[in-house]
Amino acid sequence: MKFEIDTLGIIHSPYKEKFAIPRQPGLVKSIRARLELLPPYDQPDVLRGIEQFSHLWLSFVFHQTMGQGWHPTVRPPRLGGNERVGVFATRSTFRPNPLGLSVVELHGIGRERGKLWLELGAVDLLDGTPIVDIKPYIPYADSLPEARGGFAPEAPTPPLAVSFSAEAEQQLARLASRHPELRQLVSEVLAQDPRPAYKKGKPDEKLYGVRLFDLNVRFQIQEPHCLVSAIDPV
Repeated sequence: MKFEIDTLGIIHSPYKEKFAIPRQPGLVKSIRARLELLPPYDQPDVLRGIEQFSHLWLSFVFHQTMGQGWHPTVRPPRLGGNERVGVFATRSTFRPNPLGLSVVELHGIGRERGKLWLELGAVDLLDGTPIVDIKPYIPYADSLPEARGGFAPEAPTPPLAVSFSAEAEQQLARLASRHPELRQLVSEVLAQDPRPAYKKGKPDEKLYGVRLFDLNVRFQIQEPHCLVSAIDPV
């Protein structure tokens, strides 16, 4: 059986590339995002009553990786990237149907110049991600404290301490009026160590870069430290 799914809306987030997006939305708490609804779903009636809920479930499409197909087994980062498990035992992007599920905090509803959107808290979603469904999070049904977490029983402890070079500090000061949350956001994102699993625990002289907003954040990692060397316009 085949069927079509409409795109209800598009995510606008600071994450401009897959690299460095946290593996779960709650790991970087300072992030803010917006879900813009698309016609014919951009009418206030579709959101009537949604403000009663603090959190939402978003079903989305892994649009950037869907063309790469799926794999029956994958290497989860939580297992060091060395052990293979079945794709359905993970939240890997390489799935038979490239659908993801994320719980996000709802901060409010916005409407201006014919556009309608939801203001969201921490997300793990790439800018431009298509959203295909929105559902309220129901604590009594969706929160199960006794559930087992398999190979990911607890949230990971951020492994890195992040600091900023003198140049990066000057750039943060210049950007403060436009991005007041930038220091906290960069610190939370890089503290998670976004590098591939095979890089961790080894000497690494590489200068990395990650796009946040319209900026290229350049950094180096000497575990357990991460130094942000510069924050340049893209």
